[in-house]
Amino acid sequence: MWNFEKRIMEPYKNLSGNSGVAAYEIGADFIGVRFRNGPWYLYTYASAGRNNIEKMKVLAEAGQGLSTFISTTVWKAYASKLR
Repeated sequence: MWNFEKRIMEPYKNLSGNSGVAAYEIGADFIGVRFRNGPWYLYTYASAGRNNIEKMKVLAEAGQGLSTFISTTVWKAYASKLR
């Protein structure tokens, strides 16, 4: 299982300047997201769907739109959460 404490995540570029996302990690079938206010979330193909995860990966690497996509599309579809 994905271990929140042992992750080395990529800082989110936050090109809009107002994203709640602080960092992310991309895997073959998942994306891990850490928000500025603390929580870490793991989204997987199984929890959020392949198409949504692939879209999240693109947004994460672009540095824009990830927080909005999460809040409007997959916010309850996480596999794990740690505060």
